[in-house]
Amino acid sequence: MVFFGFVPLFGLKTASAILLCWLTRSNILAAVLACTAHDILFPLMPAIYFWEYGMGYWLLHQPHLWPKHIPRLQGKWFDWHTYIPLLLGAGKPMLLGGGILATPFALLSFALTRSFVARHQRKKRRLELARAGQEDDPS
Repeated sequence: MVFFGFVPLFGLKTASAILLCWLTRSNILAAVLACTAHDILFPLMPAIYFWEYGMGYWLLHQPHLWPKHIPRLQGKWFDWHTYIPLLLGAGKPMLLGGGILATPFALLSFALTRSFVARHQRKKRRLELARAGQEDDPS
């Protein structure tokens, strides 16, 4: 669920994680906690979104170019007609860049979590075998 934390689906990160967990029969509570824990990085999100936009823009344009500037809103903050061109213009590059930047973090978190769970299961199995050995030994 770390993947959804980096993808710029504003307001849909937790819902997407819950849907994916429901479809794969995974732990929904763990997904919600992972998405919420990602909000610790909230102060860094403007820089992360800028990197996502730059990466996506570079990949979508032929020849590959870095963006000249990010479009700015000209004081009309509450007008949806202002946001639509911004989202249509910056949305595709941000989504593509977010997917590319999120994938390594998701794979790393998967590998770490899998190793932690495997270690915990081995330790639990050893303790159960030790308890079973003590119960069989009458002395």
